[in-house]
Amino acid sequence: MNVLVVNCGSSSLKYQLINMENESVIAKGLVERIGIDGSNIVQKVPGKDDYKIEKPLKDHVEAATLMFSTLTDSTHGAVKSLDEISAIGHRVLHGGMKFTESVLVDDKVKDVIKECFDLGPLHNPANLMGIEACEKNAPGKKNVAVFDTTFGMSMEEKAYLYAIPYEYFEKYSIRRYGFHGTSHMFVSRETIKFGNLKPDAKVIVCHLGNGASISASIGGKCVDTSMGLTPLEGLVMGTRSGDLDPAIVQYISHKENKNVDEVLNILNKKSGLLGLSGISSDCRDISKKLAEKDPGAVRTYNVMLYRIAKYIGAYMVALAGCDAISFTAGIGENDIAIRKAVCDYLSFLGVKIDDERNNIRGEARLISTDDSKIKVFLMPTNEELMIARETLRLAK
Repeated sequence: MNVLVVNCGSSSLKYQLINMENESVIAKGLVERIGIDGSNIVQKVPGKDDYKIEKPLKDHVEAATLMFSTLTDSTHGAVKSLDEISAIGHRVLHGGMKFTESVLVDDKVKDVIKECFDLGPLHNPANLMGIEACEKNAPGKKNVAVFDTTFGMSMEEKAYLYAIPYEYFEKYSIRRYGFHGTSHMFVSRETIKFGNLKPDAKVIVCHLGNGASISASIGGKCVDTSMGLTPLEGLVMGTRSGDLDPAIVQYISHKENKNVDEVLNILNKKSGLLGLSGISSDCRDISKKLAEKDPGAVRTYNVMLYRIAKYIGAYMVALAGCDAISFTAGIGENDIAIRKAVCDYLSFLGVKIDDERNNIRGEARLISTDDSKIKVFLMPTNEELMIARETLRLAK
């Protein structure tokens, strides 16, 4: 059974075709600049040269048409016809309070995705366009929506409620949802399997990339997670501020003569590593400057590490213990020094990193010593495979 995984952005469409018998990727591609001059698709099929087409694409329907024709191209494709694609799984950012797990798409599901446009204004409209484009191009195929927020729906009320008038929760569903949920779901489960841990193991996942979040789970079910109503809450990120005193919004607004939307734009796009360092939003650039003892890099690095370690400590309390910590995503999988530095904060808890084991990138591995009181893993994430697994489960 082949499952097509689709992830639509406002002007892009990423896809992977996965053979679920052995979970191998048989094709993957990216359609860029949809609705913009220079639209193109690049497809990679193992054993074949990369295939690129430049073609004007006015919308996601045309992008999906091009995706399907490229997948079935007689020379450069991966399958002979759409009959070889059994189902289509879609990454959808926000499902609000309506969905606690992935679902087969129908009109009611699409209505809820629309209702959540204000909760995910950049992603949900594009996600819905992708679903409807696939429905039009491949009628009769089962489509599955895998929501980024469903992982956090298992949180208890004490973890997801904000201490604001309760009527705002009742009226507007203002609560903590959490994001990167598909990644946290995958990595928490893979950690238990890879580490041969007990089924109800307590796992803390550090998804560290340009966007960053931490989750605490028991047996793969979320107990707490650092992002909130939006992805702005939590850790210091590439351009997002993470946690701050809400009064800062009003204070900057008055001092800089800006409205709330303008200040939030600063907190989302001009803060984090970029704002604190004045160097870059890319952690690799910060690390280079750190070696030169640049003051901006030093303070940014210290704030980032401290926030990560503080969240891990808090989540050990939330879990009443911890069996494993896993690092994942771009920084978590590739930055040897950051993994080591974060775990050094936890040394008083008996966490010990094996420098030789930790000297690796992008490969699942135990990186703690044999006598470490908490196991520490590098665990590559695979959101596409998680979506494919969910699609297979529902489409059978």
